[in-house]
Amino acid sequence: MAEIIAIVNQKGGVGKTTTAVNLTAALAMSGARVLMCDFDPQANATSGLGVDKKVVANSVYDMLINDALPEKCIKRTDYGDVIPACAALAGATIELISLEKREYRLKKQLDHLRNAYDYILIDCPPSLELLTLNALCAADSILIPVQCEYFALEGLSDLMSTMRAVKRSLNPKLEIFGVLLTMFDGRTNFSNQVAQEVRRHFPGKTFATVIPRNVRLAEAPSYGLPVVTYDRSSRGAAAYMAVAQEIIRR
Repeated sequence: MAEIIAIVNQKGGVGKTTTAVNLTAALAMSGARVLMCDFDPQANATSGLGVDKKVVANSVYDMLINDALPEKCIKRTDYGDVIPACAALAGATIELISLEKREYRLKKQLDHLRNAYDYILIDCPPSLELLTLNALCAADSILIPVQCEYFALEGLSDLMSTMRAVKRSLNPKLEIFGVLLTMFDGRTNFSNQVAQEVRRHFPGKTFATVIPRNVRLAEAPSYGLPVVTYDRSSRGAAAYMAVAQEIIRR
């Protein structure tokens, strides 16, 4: 039965989508059955796995709002399966307000797929609103990418408060799976200080592997490829393969 992991941080530019795409591919390459649910209206994770978001027939929007069968929304790729996003998802928050059990719409659909996968990863939007709330209600745990830059911990207190509220009233099983340090530059004292501070705040939850600043990681999305396929020998690819192994060991 699949572990459902929401990749979440309300700050933008921390590496959520990069992590969703590359962990999907790295876990698939490691032999796991993995599905990535793109829950961000920008649909960058969809295109990052080589799916053209402009010609998607059935998307996560159809699954969420129109009760489309989840099996009909899955796209098979060489790097793992994906439920794609589309531009219509941007309006889903307003449409969800009037629906019954609006916080559990995603959970209801993903639960149908649990037995088909080992891992289901959810790429969340960079905000704490109704789409993210759906992801937190659907997930067993959350993975938090934190960039090794100034203001890295800013906003994490809001995320932790939201998680505690969800755990208290909507999803009592929700836990932190792990905190992943991204955009790490070992040459600077600052990156090392941020990493130390994150490990102090999340003892035992921070991944041993850090994701470095890496040109190949930045280039890969423009080719519609995860970095583990685009350049398997790059430092970015090696890091995500190592994180995948940490996830499997856990």
